[in-house]
Amino acid sequence: MRTRVTELFGIEYPIFAFSHCRDVVAAVSRAGGMGVLGALYFTPEELELELKWIDENVGGKPYGVDVVMPAKYEGADLGDADELLGKLQGMIPQEHRQFLEELLTEHGVEPSTETAGRALLGWTDQTARPQVEVALRHPIALLANALGPPPADVVELAHEHGVKVAGLASNARHARKQVEVGVDIIVAQGTEAGGHTGDVSTMVLIPEVVDAVGEDTMVLAAGGIGRGRQMAAALALGAEGVWTGSIWLTVEEADTPEGALPKLLKATSRDTVRSRAWTGKPARFLKTAWTEAWESEKSPGYLPMPMQFMLISDALRRISRSGDGELITFPVGQIVGSMNQVKPSSKVILDIIEEYIEAIERLNTITEG
Repeated sequence: MRTRVTELFGIEYPIFAFSHCRDVVAAVSRAGGMGVLGALYFTPEELELELKWIDENVGGKPYGVDVVMPAKYEGADLGDADELLGKLQGMIPQEHRQFLEELLTEHGVEPSTETAGRALLGWTDQTARPQVEVALRHPIALLANALGPPPADVVELAHEHGVKVAGLASNARHARKQVEVGVDIIVAQGTEAGGHTGDVSTMVLIPEVVDAVGEDTMVLAAGGIGRGRQMAAALALGAEGVWTGSIWLTVEEADTPEGALPKLLKATSRDTVRSRAWTGKPARFLKTAWTEAWESEKSPGYLPMPMQFMLISDALRRISRSGDGELITFPVGQIVGSMNQVKPSSKVILDIIEEYIEAIERLNTITEG
């Protein structure tokens, strides 16, 4: 396959794979796509180790790193990361803490024996910049940013290192803002996507964004894409490739928690919900007792980013350890309905390409007829 992104990065297939698992990132890049490591859940020190491992196991193939530098979030003006964490912790209402503890008690989740300290992660400019510095010390080919355009100085810094920059956008207006700060590639993400996502469907969004940014800016299609027919549709809509995420949660190399994997394999495309119950911003994840509780009349409501995740981060670890099947949830898109088998990443790539070819041949037959 040959599109502008395959030519730009020297990859065989225009398939980008977002994953928090280094094994998946390396496997996809070795298979001809491009793995992109989500840096959010790593401290700078941990990220250094993850990227060093990828460097040693990717076989010289290109890969990328994805950070989260939101354009807007609570406490953006509250100083450095340590100061920000302390002040935001003090701003979390007791009402929300009590609601959460009562929910956990109701489901028999044991109190935590660990010391909280990873609650803020990379949800802010202050905490994401060290991750960017670590990433640019490695031979990455792409730096991606979610939740708004990256700061212009970060884009400039990446370009100084010879690294291309991608930005996620959920509507045409956001895409134009990304272009204004110098982003090279727009990831146009439809509402079907897992994690943070907007409310416009992929089929509508892709041509809108392609038209909005013009021919000089490449667009990747995201949101509900995990099969070859969907990739063929994305390219027909004007995209240069596809950005995938959810489908890598159920591959052999993934480190998806044991409690979440069976739920993902059994879920249908109707078993997800778009809610603020994870981070305070709309995100799509599995519909469970957790999401229902936060939508109920007893709920005190959501806190703004990053305070919502700071509130629940310890609870998520406790739920995972407890194995409670009712509360366990996970960010995933509507493509989950097609994720019913555990396969190697290389087989997923092969299946996508084979189905893509079949779709194109079918269209050619129709056209010739």
